[in-house]
Amino acid sequence: MTISDWLIDVALLLVVFRQLREERLTPRTILLPLALIGWAAATYLHDIPTAGNDLVLIGAFAGTGVAFGLAGGLITRVRYADGHIRVRATLGAAALWVVSMGFRLGFAIWSSHPSGMDHLARFSADHTITGEQAWVAALVLMAFGEVVVRLAVIVVRGRLLHTRAGHRGRDSLPAAV
Repeated sequence: MTISDWLIDVALLLVVFRQLREERLTPRTILLPLALIGWAAATYLHDIPTAGNDLVLIGAFAGTGVAFGLAGGLITRVRYADGHIRVRATLGAAALWVVSMGFRLGFAIWSSHPSGMDHLARFSADHTITGEQAWVAALVLMAFGEVVVRLAVIVVRGRLLHTRAGHRGRDSLPAAV
């Protein structure tokens, strides 16, 4: 793993830890995690292999990311106060993120060592996974699914609270939300 790999992983962890304290839902709240995951996708996701069981692997990992994102978005605290939507990651939401980030980070470290490489090569051959890019796509799309779905759930919940508060005409939510 390169220094930039470590930096993006730490930055993504800090985004959620920062949300352990309540903050307003703003374009920055939404765009920062999207920018980080967008950078990761642009850096690592060169293509999505479709041969063998690559799509099964990618779908399983992406589906897991979506499930984590849905759960994280649902257990994140979203409330309407002082004319604004406010969000705060609960310990459960932060734990889900740490578990999924830890899995991806641990997998990257493990797979870069000779023992991990050997096991991964054998597993890939036994299950008709065509190569490294399938694993990369699976891990990146897992993170992408988690981030996008978590943010979408939070935004939808915020919009619903905003609407219930009777502020259809006076929109205090940012345009990006």
